[in-house]
Amino acid sequence: MSSGDDPRERRVPVGRLGRLARLAGVGARAGAAILLDGRSPEPARHAAEVLGSLRGLAAKVGQMASYVDGLVPEEHRAVYEGALKGLQAAAPHSSPREVRLLVEEELGGPIDRLFASWDERPFASASIGQVHGAVLPDGTEVAVKVQHPGVARAMESDLRNAGLIESALAMMGTRKLESKEVLEEVRARFREELDYGLEAERQVAFAAVHAEDDAIRIPRVFLDRSTRRVLTTERVRGLSFDEACASPEGDRRRWGEALWRFVYKGTLVGGMFNADPHPGNYFFHPGGAVSFVDFGCVQAADEDRRGRGIRLHLAACHRDEAAFRDASRLVLRTRGGAYEARALAYMRLAFEPQFRSPYRITRPYANEVMDAFKALLVDTTTFRLDGAVPLPRGVFFLNRLQFGFYSVMARLDVEVDFAEVERGFLEASRGS
Repeated sequence: MSSGDDPRERRVPVGRLGRLARLAGVGARAGAAILLDGRSPEPARHAAEVLGSLRGLAAKVGQMASYVDGLVPEEHRAVYEGALKGLQAAAPHSSPREVRLLVEEELGGPIDRLFASWDERPFASASIGQVHGAVLPDGTEVAVKVQHPGVARAMESDLRNAGLIESALAMMGTRKLESKEVLEEVRARFREELDYGLEAERQVAFAAVHAEDDAIRIPRVFLDRSTRRVLTTERVRGLSFDEACASPEGDRRRWGEALWRFVYKGTLVGGMFNADPHPGNYFFHPGGAVSFVDFGCVQAADEDRRGRGIRLHLAACHRDEAAFRDASRLVLRTRGGAYEARALAYMRLAFEPQFRSPYRITRPYANEVMDAFKALLVDTTTFRLDGAVPLPRGVFFLNRLQFGFYSVMARLDVEVDFAEVERGFLEASRGS
């Protein structure tokens, strides 16, 4: 099948000027701040098309805006979310010929010898790669993620453009940080997503952290069929996120508990967190189990940060307000003054699910947390409140995780005893 046979097949535009010109054509300021024309769906639909075809960082911005509450004004939410929904599971894909050549070059042999069968049409396509169904010679069904040809150059064009990165930061409320350290951290994490060999190592590490939890399933990695640009894993099937959200309350509660353990046990016990809580990366199974895929955007938490985080979470789970304030001061490294008071108020709001557990995370609450964080940054960078200190390293991806994950939980729309879930693995880890 030639690229002309399917309108969804596109080469990735790689030149910096060409990419910026196309972004400007959708009314994007430096690639992210899409301006919608009232309630008309046309600008949003056009934005989804262009962001999807550009892939790389541009498509990631579109994907975040489609599911994270608080990134798009509420009056435009329905139009924008509907138009960009396609980015979550079905971005434009690369041609079969280009993909075949890349796979054979990376794995060192013809596809028909590497795999007993190979589906030319991908069953998923996203900002950096697309996923093909295949069968190994021993009959094992696998999912093969192949990097879009040219996407590495496209991503590098984006990452060299400070204005585009700052626009992505602005969507998370962090543009005003004006920190070279934050910019370099963003660049490092997104560059790592281009290395599927590193992703394979991380997927194996996450599987080890959750090995004893039957409700958390992480697909096996086939290292002999994986390289820097190709990743082969066990294929998983299950209910989609939309199907899970429409399921009975009891199922949603068990899935919510599994999601919470995956995120916070991974961070606080495993010392790493997956900073891309994309709802398309979850598959839901009967009985409360969830399968997790895509470990490209992972950030490590060192021993010191992990210890502070455990102290903070345990204080919230035990509803110890004084201990929580002390732990928050340690985490944020505050030094008194008006800024500390505002920062502690934000932290307390963000931990409402643990303090008031059982708790139902709602979309208005997720919006409130996002708005409070943005306001805190304005206090820090514009008004220079007394005692203001820089936010700790890791803030962009930690907040990307929190805002995105709260938005996912809000759509699941179920009351969960988050404090009990956390106490289960936190107290066990302290005793081990």
